[in-house]
Amino acid sequence: MRIDNLQYCNWSQTVFEQMHQGGLTGVHVTVAYHETFRETVANLEQWNRWFERFPELIFPGRTAADLKTAEATGRTAIFFGAQNPSPMEDDIGLVEILHQLGLRFMQLTYNNQSLLATGCYEEDDTGLTRMGRQVVTEMNRVGLVVDMSHSADRSTIEAADHSCRPIAITHANPGWWHAARRNKSDAVLDAVLGPKGDHGGMLGFSLYPHHLKGGTDCSRADFCEMIARTADKYGAHCLGIGSDLCQDQPDSIVEWMRVGRWTKEIDYGEGSASAPGFPPQPDWFRDNRDFPGLAEGLAAAGFDAGEVAGLMGGNWARFYETSFGPVDG
Repeated sequence: MRIDNLQYCNWSQTVFEQMHQGGLTGVHVTVAYHETFRETVANLEQWNRWFERFPELIFPGRTAADLKTAEATGRTAIFFGAQNPSPMEDDIGLVEILHQLGLRFMQLTYNNQSLLATGCYEEDDTGLTRMGRQVVTEMNRVGLVVDMSHSADRSTIEAADHSCRPIAITHANPGWWHAARRNKSDAVLDAVLGPKGDHGGMLGFSLYPHHLKGGTDCSRADFCEMIARTADKYGAHCLGIGSDLCQDQPDSIVEWMRVGRWTKEIDYGEGSASAPGFPPQPDWFRDNRDFPGLAEGLAAAGFDAGEVAGLMGGNWARFYETSFGPVDG
């Protein structure tokens, strides 16, 4: 079982074939950054065309049972998520509609303040809003996972406290390892995972270079050692991979991620004026074909075979089983 719980590649037959070559059972893909509801539907329409064109490689994932189908047929199950609540606009009723359309993850913020919570780039973190609390409750009801990857500390802690179901940070790393704004403090990880990893939440480790100590030059050994030190505190059972792979995307896409429609200025986010585009991936994780190498690195870092299997996808599969259905399901 191999699951990457966050990618936003420039999707193509080549990428889908590389998923197959890397043995990816499931991939959580982003279908919205700043898109409205209708624009998100258009993105889902495009995915339907890819499913029609490449049925021997990919198919839509809705439940954890689809992972077993993927394994049995040698294909990759594609699970949808939004990196912003923009697809639900200001209508809580669209939460259920988005779940019915196949979304299984939704972030409450993407870097900025939203109607629901505060993003990690804001100076003042006011926590969950009144609407945010209502939306978290509705997401819990229908089985849409609360994702706080781009959210600020107080907002994340309050979301974890308010949610009646475990929440996730699908793609980030611990701040103690690398102090990027997008990486997470001990207080946040304690809230999401539990001080002893007993809250049921999940952390997906990111391979996006801005989240790595040393950036593009980060070694596989250093990355896997970071995972081992995180597991020392929380246990390996609540950890997985969310690579944030943006393979083959033009730099105009990273500008869309950072700028959207909220500003007329250029916002460089985790980049800079001198390096505004996508940073190069480490040479040991350039595309999905490199995914199996992570297992080798984790074993070298001291994880046993069962822990490696969990980190490579088994832990996400277990989370899917309890998270994607209605709260009384």
